[in-house]
Amino acid sequence: MGAAAVYRNILIATDGSELAGKALTQGLRLAKALGARVTAVTVTEPWATSAPPEVLSEPLVQEFEKAAAAGAERILSVVDAKAKEAGVPCSTRHIRDRFAAEGILEAARDIGCDLIIMASHGRRGFAKLLLGSQTTEVLAHSAVPVLIYR
Repeated sequence: MGAAAVYRNILIATDGSELAGKALTQGLRLAKALGARVTAVTVTEPWATSAPPEVLSEPLVQEFEKAAAAGAERILSVVDAKAKEAGVPCSTRHIRDRFAAEGILEAARDIGCDLIIMASHGRRGFAKLLLGSQTTEVLAHSAVPVLIYR
């Protein structure tokens, strides 16, 4: 079975970073070559704080959620434009209130993707040789192949 028969529904995870942008570009090229469709996903983490409940206010939480939604919209609008430019069919999803790996894996299951593409998110010094913790989580728990862009 050739690669074209294998990867028809690709999930590309992005956080809007420069490295994720490079993974997006490569993922769109692969999708175009294979005639695959793409779902781009960005994940925003849940509101989390160790502050006592009496310090937190509903307006503060609402502002956090509003800012997270606006950030996701900016990221996904860039994805949408790049996919149109590349001529690749692409839908976008904002997964709210999840840690990145959890949201990516949940979306991959929901859409029935057959490949996940994401960036490695290396760090400085010796640690940059290691994959980021969220990338490692996706690799450890994914039921489908994961292509990591370094």
